[in-house]
Amino acid sequence: MAAAAELEDFPEGGYRYLKGVFQYSGGVTALPGYAIERMVFPEALPLAEGFEAIAAHLAALGRPLAALCACELRSPAPFSEAGFEAFNRHYAGTLERWGLARGERNPVARTNVCPLVRVPAAPAFHAFSYTVETGDAPGQASFVVSGGGEARDGQASYREGMVRLGDTSREGLREKLRYVMGEMERRTTALGFGWADASAVQAYTVHDIGALAFDEIVRRGELGCGLTWQLTRPPIVDMEVEMDLRRVRCERLWSRP
Repeated sequence: MAAAAELEDFPEGGYRYLKGVFQYSGGVTALPGYAIERMVFPEALPLAEGFEAIAAHLAALGRPLAALCACELRSPAPFSEAGFEAFNRHYAGTLERWGLARGERNPVARTNVCPLVRVPAAPAFHAFSYTVETGDAPGQASFVVSGGGEARDGQASYREGMVRLGDTSREGLREKLRYVMGEMERRTTALGFGWADASAVQAYTVHDIGALAFDEIVRRGELGCGLTWQLTRPPIVDMEVEMDLRRVRCERLWSRP
């Protein structure tokens, strides 16, 4: 279980976050008096255009840029570790200009995966989440857990931390899933929630996990919301499995102004 000290309030955005790395936090949850909503782009928007759309949407709601609390990205193909570092610095630059990211700390949650179909030409936005005020009504329990794969923390590189590196056998995938499920549980628990609180759980992999999904994911998490399996690759070369989960007040489909 994560220590309470890992959580930090971000009052200007109306949420608290689980400390992570400079490119994203481990997850976010709304502070009292706020709730999280999610907006999905019907077609992936290039990164710069996506940020412009987010800024316009928040302005129309009368919310500050700091209300952005989670980003869902789609990339053309997995990055090398050096390529991922360069992309993350570019991505985080906008969050720094918006006053969200501060040095090596970044409150915004994130998932970034690589689809097999409708592949974007460059990294693009699939969806984003943000906080809204709930007025006199009490805040609603809502959270977003960042995507995470089978690379153990504390290693010199992603590759060195991979569970069963290069092993996509059934047992290799089983061990990867078990690690990823454990990390999702750690993050969700640290935010003050459990699997039963989730309204959506996603598994991202191009490998056949059909025979493993019930025992390793659905039954382990007692997922009343079910499981969405997306045929995508995680964003790092040699990573095979990623997951995320959320509970938001509502979800909307974006349309051009």
